[in-house]
Amino acid sequence: MSLKWSGLSPELLLTLDRRSAEPLRCQVERQVREAIRTQRLQAGERLPSSRELARALGLSRGVVQDCYAQLQAEGYLVTRVGSATRVAECAYVPAAPMTAPTPPAAPPRLLADFRAAVPHLGGFPLDDWLRALREAGRSLPTADLDYGDPRGSAVLREVVAGYLRRVRAAAADPEHLVVCAGYAQGLDLALRTLARTGVDTVAYEDPGSPASIGAAAEAAGLSAVPVPVDEHGLDVRALAATRARAVVVTPAHQWPTGVAMAPDRRIALIKWAERQGAFVIEDDYDAEFRYDREPVGCLQGLAADRVISIGTVSKSLAPALRIGWMLCPPALAREISTAKYLSDRGSPVLDQLALARLIESGRYDRHLRRMRTTYAARRRALTTALATHAPGVAVTGLAAGFHAVAHLGEGADEQGVIAAARARSVGLYGMSACRSTARRGDGPAQLVLGFGDVSESAIAEGIAAIGDLLAGP
Repeated sequence: MSLKWSGLSPELLLTLDRRSAEPLRCQVERQVREAIRTQRLQAGERLPSSRELARALGLSRGVVQDCYAQLQAEGYLVTRVGSATRVAECAYVPAAPMTAPTPPAAPPRLLADFRAAVPHLGGFPLDDWLRALREAGRSLPTADLDYGDPRGSAVLREVVAGYLRRVRAAAADPEHLVVCAGYAQGLDLALRTLARTGVDTVAYEDPGSPASIGAAAEAAGLSAVPVPVDEHGLDVRALAATRARAVVVTPAHQWPTGVAMAPDRRIALIKWAERQGAFVIEDDYDAEFRYDREPVGCLQGLAADRVISIGTVSKSLAPALRIGWMLCPPALAREISTAKYLSDRGSPVLDQLALARLIESGRYDRHLRRMRTTYAARRRALTTALATHAPGVAVTGLAAGFHAVAHLGEGADEQGVIAAARARSVGLYGMSACRSTARRGDGPAQLVLGFGDVSESAIAEGIAAIGDLLAGP
């Protein structure tokens, strides 16, 4: 027979063979001994009492007591009056290897890590989130614990639709809104749905996100083609020269250059989509954070039947929440909803209701105001530090978001600067990683400086440490 004790951690499986010539007591001793030797039972772990084990195995208690006594004598177990039988602390010490392996070197602590696309993680409103979770849990209908609508909670869809109409000038209909697990899943659902409608090629901005979009396109069975970006945003003429019938864009705050798509480009892009029967996938990733420019509405508000707009709380709250949404064209809403159902049956409901509560209560808007103040201060710290320690370096893309582009001097070695900065414990990241393979070595030397999760003092210290590297020879 086999037995698993759920009270043990980790679980232990014993198998007794009553037809074997080996005595049952010896079988129990051998298997418990082996469990300790192989560390399935670890030092200090509790074993069942002799009475519990005897009952479970169908043995006399005396047989189990004899087993425990033998294993205690061998040093495998310790037994104290009034206490559980446990594995001895020194029951098993693995033999040292012939050559001790060299432990991996600990990663050096960085003075500043200018990794982009990361918000101020320490600013996550944990108290507000926990309060929203409690409020949502107290009013949670029992029926909402079922699988429910794969599009997501009707409550959250209504709240998010209202928020997007108010803040992003979106044409947001909750019936055509699908809650997803962040941007990555939203992009995957969009591309897979478009592939089923006959789309075989998707375009993307260059520079942009070639690796993530390329991987998502490949998974959906699509080809991915780059389209250049200039100071006005995506080059729509270059897009029209491709055979793409879908394109992924970041119009409000282009990743990573930081430019906003010019009004005439927006109109041209919509006309292209209408003329080609194509679709635009809008990544509306950090439009909440702007400083010295007027708000830019989402592209979806201009052409709801041609734009799939994906938004998340990854930048406004935290990536770990994995909550996003898709505003779907009416013609694709059912297909995308079905794709979501097949993917995971729907997103966690309690978290959706907590987010709805956070937005409805006004605490979400209050958090965004705090973060705008924080990021504005960090932006000032960055520009001040660069002006002091690398005055010849031009900086662009600062009108919104929490990253900037630093333009290194003529002939600068982008990768060399990154490596030298790392040697001084400063994390830098190059624009070349954002370019398509064909253009990776052609562009000027530039750095994408994220300041969302870097304190003002760390920004000042980090730039001071590498100012001469940025300024060049």
